[in-house]
Amino acid sequence: MLSIWYKRYSSQPHQPFFTSGMVLLIIFLFLLGAKQLNIINLNVSIFKLHAYPMIHIVFVQFFLGFLFVVFPKFLMQASVDIKAYMSRYFLYLSGSITYISSLFISTNLTKVALIILLIANITSFQTLFKIYKKSVVTDKRDTSWILIAFAFGILSNLVFFISSFSFSFAFLLQKFSINLGFYLFIFALIFTVSQRMIPFFTTGKVPGYKINKSKYLLEISSILLGLKTISSTLNYPLFSAVVNFALFAFFAYELLRWRLPILKTTAIMWILYLALLWIPIGFFISFVESISDILSVGFFFEQSPLHIIAIGYFVTILIGFGTRVTLGHSGRVPTADKITIAIFWSVQLVVLVRFFSGVSSNFGLNYYPLIASSAFLLVLVLLVWVFKYLPILIRLQES
Repeated sequence: MLSIWYKRYSSQPHQPFFTSGMVLLIIFLFLLGAKQLNIINLNVSIFKLHAYPMIHIVFVQFFLGFLFVVFPKFLMQASVDIKAYMSRYFLYLSGSITYISSLFISTNLTKVALIILLIANITSFQTLFKIYKKSVVTDKRDTSWILIAFAFGILSNLVFFISSFSFSFAFLLQKFSINLGFYLFIFALIFTVSQRMIPFFTTGKVPGYKINKSKYLLEISSILLGLKTISSTLNYPLFSAVVNFALFAFFAYELLRWRLPILKTTAIMWILYLALLWIPIGFFISFVESISDILSVGFFFEQSPLHIIAIGYFVTILIGFGTRVTLGHSGRVPTADKITIAIFWSVQLVVLVRFFSGVSSNFGLNYYPLIASSAFLLVLVLLVWVFKYLPILIRLQES
């Protein structure tokens, strides 16, 4: 029976990767909330407890599961071999378990986990690159940028590993690694997939729709995200203000050009549009934060702008894509019922709660319980999604 179940579970790459990503997202959010409330005693930095695992353990697995499905289709190649993607899955799984264990045991064990996860990064890149090399399609632009983003992910992971050793500028290097991983790896990867797949999905729902993208969309966004990586690492307010405003203006202009038919589609589609809207909002708040720093206003934003993008864009898009793929690839019609729509809107509520939590200290409120509440609220929302869709992902329910 177990072998039959495993054969079903591993038959499509999104199933194991989505399952692992969702479970690990819940685990790391719970650990964050528990630490903020002193429920558990973890003597680790926020980089190690929250930032690194979200980038290199959680989000990467979600979108690898998606890429192992669509990347060969982009390049008109055969599907990824089961042995290939499952070996990558088990590498990520073993690295993830080792990493979580290291938070409670030893920083030396953390280094072991980082090596395993780095190997998982590299071998996953190799799998995608082999598909890319074999393909003879003329337009490889999107897939090229996916590979570039993944290469930045490998670099980010390597830099984080180097920064795990003690030396004078280790903290600065660690900060650079996180910014590099957030903007030029995960953000760039998700946006490259978004600008390819969302118009494709829309065309199927709204006949006649054609996206009006800028010719050098990915080139310009990558340059700006590179500048954002530098400005976020060095903290020069004037430089940051210019970069943040440029990012806000560029993405706002771009999304207006796309003319997404928000009012003409169902929830399974408009949730993807809503996710995109958080991008310019997040960069605009970053711009306001930079201006506040320049004028020495003394208003503390914490990491609110970053979390607007991380929850508003990343989590919303993965819930949207994840729901669609989970249903569509199990033989079901990709639609959102009332519970799923409630999940969609609840994630947007979490964005607002997390933003308020980040700025709450300016109003004399206790910062840590509010941060914990936003983490636990997101856990609750994700558990509803898990209860509804995990049985389909792990093939306990057949269509």
